[in-house]
Amino acid sequence: MLTIGQLAAYAGVTVRAVRHYHQVGLLPEPERDASGYRRYGATAAVSLIRIRILANAGVPLSQIGRLLDADAATFAAAVQGIDRQLRDEIERLESSRRQIAQLAAGDRLALPPEVVTYLDRLREIGASKRVVEGERDGWILMAARWPDQIREWMPSKIAQLDHPQVVRLYQVMSEIELGNGVDDDVRLTEAADLIAGLAEQAHASGEIDLGEVARDNLPFDLLDALAVEVDPRLQRLLDLVRERGWAGLAKLERLAEPPD
Repeated sequence: MLTIGQLAAYAGVTVRAVRHYHQVGLLPEPERDASGYRRYGATAAVSLIRIRILANAGVPLSQIGRLLDADAATFAAAVQGIDRQLRDEIERLESSRRQIAQLAAGDRLALPPEVVTYLDRLREIGASKRVVEGERDGWILMAARWPDQIREWMPSKIAQLDHPQVVRLYQVMSEIELGNGVDDDVRLTEAADLIAGLAEQAHASGEIDLGEVARDNLPFDLLDALAVEVDPRLQRLLDLVRERGWAGLAKLERLAEPPD
C-alpha cells in the first residue's frame, strides 16, 4: 500500500496534483487507515497513471473522467474530437505567434507589405520620422476599413513619389515638424499651394475619382482628425487648402464655390 507521496512519485506527478484530482473527482480518495494515513492500492496507481497520460496529451481535466470509463469506440471518438480541438488551438497559437513576431517588425504591424514598401520610399525621399509615422498610422486606419483595396492602390501611390511636387510636399511637411514656429506659416502656405496644385492636376486627369470608396467619409474624416491631433498646426493647413477651393487633406474635394 502506498502513501500519497509514494503514489505521486510512482505515477510521475506531484502530491499537489493528486490532491487536485481528488478535488475534481478524477481519483477516488481512500479512507484513512488506523494510523491516520490514506493508503493507495494498485488500482489507484493505474488510474493515476492513466490520468497523467491523458493530461499530458492535452486532454482537458473536465473530459478525462468520462474517458477513464469509456469503452473502446467511445474512447476513440472522444479522442478524435479532442484532437480536432487541439489542432484548432495550435492554429490559433501559430497565428498569435505570427502576430507577436510582427510586433518587432515596426511598420509591418497591421500593414500589408505594399504599404511597408511605400513607407520605405517616403524615408528615401527625405520624409521625417514623424511624417512617416503619421502616414503609417493613417494607412492602418485605411487598411482596417479597406483591407482588399489597399494592395490595388499602392502601385499608384508609390509612383506618385517620383513626382517632384509630391517629394517637395513631404519635404515641406517634414520642415514644418522640425520648425521652431517662426516660419510655420510660410511652410504651411507652401504646403497648401502644393496640395491645391496636385489636386488640380489629379482632378483634370481623373485620378482624384475614388469611386465607391469616396462615399464612405468616416475613414477620411478620421485621417484628417489624426493629422490635427498629431500636430495642431495642421488645422491651419486645412484652412489654407480650403481657401484654395479644396476641402480636406485625405480626400480632397473641390468646393462648389471657392471661399472669399
